[in-house]
Amino acid sequence: MAGFGLPNFGQLTEAFRKAQQIQQDAQKLQEELDAMEIEGNSEDGRASIWLSGNQQPLRVRLDSSLISEGQEATEAATFAALQSAYERSTTTMKERMEELTGGLNLNLPGMGG
Repeated sequence: MAGFGLPNFGQLTEAFRKAQQIQQDAQKLQEELDAMEIEGNSEDGRASIWLSGNQQPLRVRLDSSLISEGQEATEAATFAALQSAYERSTTTMKERMEELTGGLNLNLPGMGG
């Protein structure tokens, strides 16, 4: 029955072991990303937003001088800080995934691939 292009048992066992290791590493990475706090700021630094490595919102800080400038200025600075935090979080997530997969481009759903 051999010779139908199937891997031998040793290759299958090794592939399964590697898959298990990647799964364990992925779980560990998920926990690391959840524990991270990534800060994004407006250009003047008066608005800050923190996201986890998985892009979960954690907290916001707005300088009182910004608020006194009115709604439009506050919204613009908050949006800029959110964009900054999102970009940093996305970059961190991609870098960590590349480390996990050894640079393979897996195009995982939800990873911007």
